Amino acid sequence: MSHEGGPEDTICAIATPVGEGGIGIVRISGSASIAIASRLIRLRSGASLRSITSHSLYLADIVRPLPSDISALGISDDNLFIDEAFVVYMKAPRSYTGEEVIEIHCHGNHRISAMICEAALRAGCRLAQPGEFTKRAFLNGKMDLSQAEAVLDTIKAKSDEGLKVAQRHLRGELGREVTQLRQQLLTLLAHVEAGIDFVEEDISFVEREELLRALERTQSVVSRGLGTAKTGRLLRDGARVVIAGRPNVGKSSLLNALLREQRAIVSSIPGTTRDMIEESVDFDGIRLSLIDTAGIRNTLDPVEEEGIHRTWKAVHDADVIIMLFDASSLPDCVPDDELDSSLQERAIPVLNKIDRLSSEQRSAIVMQLSDSCQRPALAISTVTGEGLDVLRQEIISRIMPDTLDASEGVMITNMRHQDALERTHEALGQAVEAIKSGREQECLAVDLRTAADALGEITGAITSDEILDRIFSEFCIGK
Repeated sequence: MSHEGGPEDTICAIATPVGEGGIGIVRISGSASIAIASRLIRLRSGASLRSITSHSLYLADIVRPLPSDISALGISDDNLFIDEAFVVYMKAPRSYTGEEVIEIHCHGNHRISAMICEAALRAGCRLAQPGEFTKRAFLNGKMDLSQAEAVLDTIKAKSDEGLKVAQRHLRGELGREVTQLRQQLLTLLAHVEAGIDFVEEDISFVEREELLRALERTQSVVSRGLGTAKTGRLLRDGARVVIAGRPNVGKSSLLNALLREQRAIVSSIPGTTRDMIEESVDFDGIRLSLIDTAGIRNTLDPVEEEGIHRTWKAVHDADVIIMLFDASSLPDCVPDDELDSSLQERAIPVLNKIDRLSSEQRSAIVMQLSDSCQRPALAISTVTGEGLDVLRQEIISRIMPDTLDASEGVMITNMRHQDALERTHEALGQAVEAIKSGREQECLAVDLRTAADALGEITGAITSDEILDRIFSEFCIGK
């Protein structure tokens, strides 16, 4: 089936995922929706589809579209019937896309949905491109670009906290804040450009000190948004937590304990885990990928050596590293240089098997490990469960700092938004420097325009077809 066509086409697609379910939905959108849908929808009331009330459900038979004189073809009505369904008409502009929309709510067998979609194509629709319904909603002013991207984030959210952020963006909170900042910059730009026009009369439309304060306030807001980008990305995509350490320190036991199931094989024989084991888990609404790795040691076994190589790659790619040590191997459990300095910031030193120690030994070795790692070490036992709740909270705090809350303030989760804010921040910095150094107003105006345009890219006030195509190509067909 061809997806080629333009925005003037009437499009259709299955809007529900493949599989069994109570309901399947086929969506039709465009100026010819009523005319096309009338060829495959027969209302049980006998009324014309053009006469029905917007945003109301009507019981109907869905049939294959054929020429009106079907008796000559020897085809009975029974052979045309596809399914009975509810039909809803959404009159423009009060629809998702802002266009005339017909939705057919059929039984949740994907074969039925596919037959209805095929019937709509035969009746004159074009198959929708990925994300085309949402793209039309954006182009028709039903949502800004940040909201359109939030539609995809809402669908793909991997955690409760990530879903909260996506839905707040979907409600327009990010777009409103960005639009407000951009409007403030455009107002300042208008004053600066007015001053340029009347430079010979020595008229100033805004004092330099006032302009400087306004730009520094805006720069501070942008900095605050950029400060949320790392956490926002982890909430959106999930965090990778790698359990690393020497052989037989209890890495697989810790994975099982955190998952609360026996996922990894546990053995007293060193080197049992030779490849990575990855499982997903939800900690307080945050989605994590927990990764058990091969023990780090010198070995001549080529298989184990490959596993260790993969361990180090996983460690370097991790968002959080649990560096596990064996408390029962006193005093050799304390490392000199397990991790280089570039990884230390992401590492949580954890002392396992503390159930084998006396309280005096425990305190001493925890202090020794903390000193060696130059950060507080945690003490746990995968046998008794002691310290596991503290470890879970420490992992969460590394991903979601106390200073950030997914339910408050604007959080940046999208790399495109982060890039736009970074360029905004840079341009604002140049504008501030232009004011302080007394450079020409024309230079200041260029910097302000650059900052405003970068902000405009987030909401779609400034955009290009290339950016739109890239964004909406990530959507599934039907959304």
